[in-house]
Amino acid sequence: MRALVYHRTGPAPDVLTIEDRPRPDPGPGEVRVRIHASGVNPHDTKFRSGWTGGMPDGASIVPHSDGAGVIEAVGPGVDPARIGARVFVLNAPHGAGTAAEAVILPDSHAPALAEGFSFAEGACLGVPAYTAWLAVLGDGPVEGQVVLVQGGGGAVGRVAVELASLSGAIVIATGRSGRSRAVAGARGARLVLPVESAMVTEAVMDLSQGRGAARIVEVDFAANQATNAAAIAPHGTLAAYSCSSDRTPMLDYYAFARKAARLSFVQGLALTDAERSAATAALSAHFARGALRPDIAATFPLAQAAAAHLAVEAGAPANVVVTLD
Repeated sequence: MRALVYHRTGPAPDVLTIEDRPRPDPGPGEVRVRIHASGVNPHDTKFRSGWTGGMPDGASIVPHSDGAGVIEAVGPGVDPARIGARVFVLNAPHGAGTAAEAVILPDSHAPALAEGFSFAEGACLGVPAYTAWLAVLGDGPVEGQVVLVQGGGGAVGRVAVELASLSGAIVIATGRSGRSRAVAGARGARLVLPVESAMVTEAVMDLSQGRGAARIVEVDFAANQATNAAAIAPHGTLAAYSCSSDRTPMLDYYAFARKAARLSFVQGLALTDAERSAATAALSAHFARGALRPDIAATFPLAQAAAAHLAVEAGAPANVVVTLD
């Protein structure tokens, strides 16, 4: 099978190659998915570039954790009726990811792809949707609460906005560009402001009757720390899933401690089995109704996977997908 591979970190055009690899066989409790589309997330490009650290000598990586396709084989303990099912992939094994014509993973990591969703859309569901679920609903219901989504037009942010809105929250979102703010508004945010706006905290306080945001979903912990400390409610939760502007930010400890705030660092790649099961049930119900559909900025064939990585690094306005048909 064809697979995208890199053996060292570095710029995408310099390190990404296409190789022929043996088609793997599923073991007990596993399925083999014929991949039709592979989603490229920022964590994929950060690891490949070396931004999050190096890789062991002699290692080879098939990147990407998200994808979609059809189950073509099952291992012992998996219902053979699953063969032929259209599925989306989440948490593909690190180093043996979805940027290949086939991937092996646990049966529970290949939920059914909702009718009407394309494979390209399915390839954008894993990290964005599951990260958004964990950030918005990982601690329980948000009905009637004020939720602030920083970066509400991003791949995760737009899902967080819609999911919070569908869950009965009062959503305030921020965005750096007019296009980002328009997306957040279309997804259900009651109020959308520029991320640098001094009015963010004021707006949160107005809509919460002075209490503050019960939850803040954060795309860049370092950049927005001061605003979040001012806007968060006593005993509120700041759920941060990225910190792209500074890998090692200083923490204004007492700004959060005085409010007994909870700092939660969430990762759609690191859910417990219970969280994954709950998220799959909740998200699949929304998908079945046609909600939470991802936006796709661009698709690239496997031969142009380096361009897909560059598009993500350049700040693509929505999801980027590599196709393997």
